Amino acid sequence: MQVTRTDNSATNVTLDIRANAADMVPIKRHVLGHFTDQVKIPGFRAGKAPLELIEKNVNQQQLLDQFMEHALNDLFVKAIEDAKLRPLGQPDVKLKKFVPYSDMEFEVTVDVLGPVALGNYKTIKLAKPKVEVSAKDVDDVVETLRKRLAERTEAQRPAKAGDELTIDFNGRDEKGNAVAGADGKDYPLLLGSKTFIPGFEENLIGAKAKEVKVFNVVFSKDYGVAALQNKKVAFSVNVKSVKQLSEPKLDADFAAKAGGFKTMAELKADIKKQVKTEKQAEADRAYENQLVQKVTEKSKLEVPKTLVDDQIMRQEEQEKQNLAYRGQTWEEHLKDEGITEEEHRERQRPEAEARVKAGLVLSEVAEAEGLKATPEEIEIRLQLLKGQYQDPQMQAELDKPENRRDIESRILTEKTLEKLVNYASK
Repeated sequence: MQVTRTDNSATNVTLDIRANAADMVPIKRHVLGHFTDQVKIPGFRAGKAPLELIEKNVNQQQLLDQFMEHALNDLFVKAIEDAKLRPLGQPDVKLKKFVPYSDMEFEVTVDVLGPVALGNYKTIKLAKPKVEVSAKDVDDVVETLRKRLAERTEAQRPAKAGDELTIDFNGRDEKGNAVAGADGKDYPLLLGSKTFIPGFEENLIGAKAKEVKVFNVVFSKDYGVAALQNKKVAFSVNVKSVKQLSEPKLDADFAAKAGGFKTMAELKADIKKQVKTEKQAEADRAYENQLVQKVTEKSKLEVPKTLVDDQIMRQEEQEKQNLAYRGQTWEEHLKDEGITEEEHRERQRPEAEARVKAGLVLSEVAEAEGLKATPEEIEIRLQLLKGQYQDPQMQAELDKPENRRDIESRILTEKTLEKLVNYASK
């Protein structure tokens, strides 16, 4: 087999592959072996006839089709292994010449992972984060529990701060069109909690049960949903009920109801422990991200466009799911943003490229350190995941090869991050 390589870029190559009879005979014999049990030849038991006789009696078109499939794949795999290339995605194959089983030439263009020059990640130092839990952190959780366990009674008066309202609401823009994501049914709203749209709660002070309130709210310029930033929305709110909350005393009874504890001191100690665990986990994730960023900055690599495009599509699918959860379509979102789908994807490119680059660097570190996810580790993680689901269909889904590969990738990433943290925090 002769291979001529052309580097179109650091991450894209074209291989011109030429094969002769010596290369193709083994492939042909392998393919003929697939037909041994299908072709019946007098005088021979199934599967025992010589391949030469199988060839004479087999459907020639089927033989040729299977041969071409195997030959193109096998010769391509051998060519990239010899060239020590790491292909990404599906190759573009063009057959240039084929004389059955004696002469073949085809061209393959494929994206590849270019060289990754890792920086000296072992010298990076970064102090591990330490978190503190303040008395206010604990008190905030206690207050949340207190409101959750409060006794609720119908208020025979206008609503005031501290009351809980059950409302239906919808918002419309200045043209009278419904605003996606600005509506809700049977929504429980605690007045004064400042957890809703800024300016919304204040308009419901003084409202009565079964009253409909109409008012305008101008969303802030830094509001979380870009489409609503600086936007004036007219709300119609149906106040279905007004309830006053009688909050329980912070005593032993409250501790028992809130978490099965004997005293408030025990409850607060448990809250402090949980808050610290959550804060530490969040701080550790931020620390790992910062560490990976530092390793990436020290490394040199070309990011394949194929991988970036795939990452953009994954981010887009996640965004579509979030929009659907809020009741907004993809088309409505693009219209609100005032951009085309292509422009939206280009906006995502820098973040997608950074994620791909970080992933490639982590993969190189894992290889440099000789890290592996063992079959035993994968199986244990798989069984733990299965234990979270009672649905047999979901458990079967976890057994699929792609999910096992995903589990393997997660374990390997965890090991790699642990190794980097060990180097950085010594």
